[in-house]
Amino acid sequence: MLPVALAAVAVTAVLGPLPDPKPTYGGPPRPGAQQELTLSYVADAGFAMAVKLTCDPPGGGHPLPAQACATLAATGADPDRIKPGTGACILLYKPVTATLSGTWQGREVSWQHRFGNTCEMRRATGVLFRF
Repeated sequence: MLPVALAAVAVTAVLGPLPDPKPTYGGPPRPGAQQELTLSYVADAGFAMAVKLTCDPPGGGHPLPAQACATLAATGADPDRIKPGTGACILLYKPVTATLSGTWQGREVSWQHRFGNTCEMRRATGVLFRF
């Protein structure tokens, strides 16, 4: 088992980290289906945050559920389609991985992206990860 782990570390060291997986969207939407998502981010430094978000009606643990739902509706629940903000972020490398998963308009959705720090994450994703 140890040789396999060492080989994986060696490959990562040579090739660099693996790219973020592409977002996935399940089958065709089902009208009237619940829209329930989990938004989370995990930092390499060891802290993590997560909230549930429901839409129609907006709710869950997100502090701004109506705005987050409006953002998802405008982008088809694809955070890569959000127009990034223009605020400045400090050039401090403290990587975080943001994840969105659940059901949107009756389809299973899954998205993940690694950012250099939480400021970059929030600038790129707007209100979605402001919790």
